[in-house]
This record gives sequence, C-alpha cells and structure tokens, in this order.
Amino acid sequence: MAAYLCPPAVIHGEHAVKTSQIVAEVGDRHPHAAWAPRIDGIAASTGIETRGWMLPLETAVAPGKGSGLHAVGIAPAQEALARDGFAQQDVDRVIAALESIPAPQTVQERTAPAWEAVQSYGERAARGALQTAGLDAADVDCLITSHSTTPALPGLDIALSNRLSLRSDTLLLPATQWACIAGTRSLALAAELVAADPDRVVLVVISEALSTTYQPGDDTLESLIVRLLFADTAVAAVVTGRPRPESVLRLDAAWHHTLPGTQDLHRLETRADGTHFVMDRRGPRAVQETVTAMWEWLRTRYQDDPDSWHPDVLLAHPGGTRVLEYMEQTMPDGWPSGLLDYSRDSYTTGNRGGAAVFDILRRAHDAGQLKAGHRAVLYAAAPGLTATALEGQWL
Repeated sequence: MAAYLCPPAVIHGEHAVKTSQIVAEVGDRHPHAAWAPRIDGIAASTGIETRGWMLPLETAVAPGKGSGLHAVGIAPAQEALARDGFAQQDVDRVIAALESIPAPQTVQERTAPAWEAVQSYGERAARGALQTAGLDAADVDCLITSHSTTPALPGLDIALSNRLSLRSDTLLLPATQWACIAGTRSLALAAELVAADPDRVVLVVISEALSTTYQPGDDTLESLIVRLLFADTAVAAVVTGRPRPESVLRLDAAWHHTLPGTQDLHRLETRADGTHFVMDRRGPRAVQETVTAMWEWLRTRYQDDPDSWHPDVLLAHPGGTRVLEYMEQTMPDGWPSGLLDYSRDSYTTGNRGGAAVFDILRRAHDAGQLKAGHRAVLYAAAPGLTATALEGQWL
C-alpha cells in the first residue's frame, strides 16, 4: 500500500463560544444539579477556553417555535381540564398560560440550520483542499464523505457533487456513521482505492456540526461534559496513488480494530428535541484497550528493528486528553517525548470528532518541524468501539 496525501484544508467554526459562556448558561439553567458546585473545576479540567461552532450558542439554546402544549394538543388538554371540574373561564386561563411556555426545539429546528452549515463548510474545505493539491473538481475520481451529527438523505456526498459540479462518473462513498474515526478510516479506504488504480484521485471531506448535541435540558454530568468538549469543523484532503509536488505524507500501512461488546459506551440518540450524545464512564478504559492493540501492531510490523524504530510524530484522536496521557504512559521504552504535542494542541480548542486527525495533521504540517523521512502514525477511535491507525513517512 502506498498512497500520497496532500495537506488538508481545515475550516473552523466561525462562531467563537467561550467556556465561560457555556458555564454561565448551564449554571443558570441547572442551579440545583448535583455537579453545580463543581462546574468551574469541571470546565477548567477540559483545558478548553474557547471553541468554534458553525452556529452561535444562542441558536443552540433558543426555545422552539411552538409551545409545550402543542405536543399534547389544545383540544385534549381542554377536555381533560373540563373533566376535572374546571369552569370554562378557568380552562381558558390555564390553556393560555400553558401556551406561553416555550417548547424545546424540535429535531427539525435543530438539524435544518446545522445541515445547511455542514454543506457550506464542507464545500469550502473541499475547494481549499483541491486548490492546495493543484487540482480542479473535474480531476476528482472518487469522493468520500462523513458527517455523523446531521443525518440527511441524500447526504453530504450528493450535496458536494452538485455544489462542486463533480463529473457524473465520480464514485461517491458516503460514511455517515464513522464519527470520530472518519479521518483515519477515510484515509485507509482512499489508500485502498488508489492502490487498485494509482491514477485515481480521491477527495475526502468530513464536516461535523457537533454542537447539535448541545442539549440545554439535560442535567447529567455526562451531558455537561459533552457541552464543554465539542467543536465544529470541516476538513478535506486529496489522496493520490502517485506522488505529487504538493504531497506531504506517504501512507504505507493501515490497521483496524473493533472491541466486542462496547457498542453502548458512546452513542448518538435521536429524541424529540434532537440528537443527544451519550457517554459511559467506562469509555476511556475501553479506548485504552485499542491503544494497547495498536502498540502491538506496530511492534509486530517493526519486529526486525524493535530497538531503533519509533515514530517521529503521533497524530492521535482517542477522544480526550485522558487517553492521550495513557498513550504517553504506555509507549514503548525509548520513544521520544513530545510525540503527541500536536494532538494536545488540537484539543485545547475542542474535540472535533471525525475532523480531528486532519486538524492535527494540518498543525504538524504548519509547524514546519517534520522533515522528509520522518515516520508518522495516525490513530483514532470511535463509538463502537472501533479504531483505525495508519503508518507512513513524511515527504
């Protein structure tokens, strides 16, 4: 396997949302939650001061256009009150009061503007990646897309095919459920495609509005953490089967791993008020198991040179800084420090889900510290619990 990756384009959410804003909003809404006295410490522990969203915070916390009464229906409510002996005047007064109470946003109200933003940001990232690679939309033979938090059919692949005016014979490969693993798994798939046809040009686009999982009504500790962590980002990159002047990384090998019985640890649930991201506290430990398995893959791959081989950079998205610390603690002896610096830097402005690895790769590229011949390992884990890693060489 040999695939060549051009520098990714990264489009951050243009609306800066400060952690202090989230703390104030959540604190005012849930003053009696069990975690309320500790909210400042919890927020500080994320290491995130601000993150970019595709839509402003005010959009996420706004009430729906309807009222809570409309979910039940005015006529049934009137009938129920009348049966309980309320006079008509009292029934009218109660109905009027209930109609004044705003309902939460519906799935449509939350998803529709976010889906439009996902398409717009995805297009901008795609055009940026093509320009960076010195290519046009007409050169694209295959488009791989991922967006997990704004379900739509047709999806981002069809939207971008039309927005970019791709050729009618371009192969479209949407992957709406890759989530956090979209960066590494899309590259692994792209590498397989160009291995079969080295002249093929593959465009990868990942656009995630993770802020749609911000649910104002939830009062669990896990929901608080979700609100504090996520950022919105669109990324794109070109993968080819032959090196181009713009290529920065050669991908040499891919590894996949799925941990049985962990499908409930991280999941998206669609409810009446939109998408909820649900986390289990056992999640980080399960992710650690995939990290251990990845170390074994690398050890086996370089078993003939175990003492001198090591990567020069680790571009890792394991879901949070807790697992990054575990990675540092369990790295093989003799590996240099600082391999995860770019990964840590990315997390200071939020968890970008499937877009994270491309963002980390772009940070490493822009820093200008990596030289031709340096070895790179890319890793990500996602709900499932599944992981994909790639190993390659900086060009």
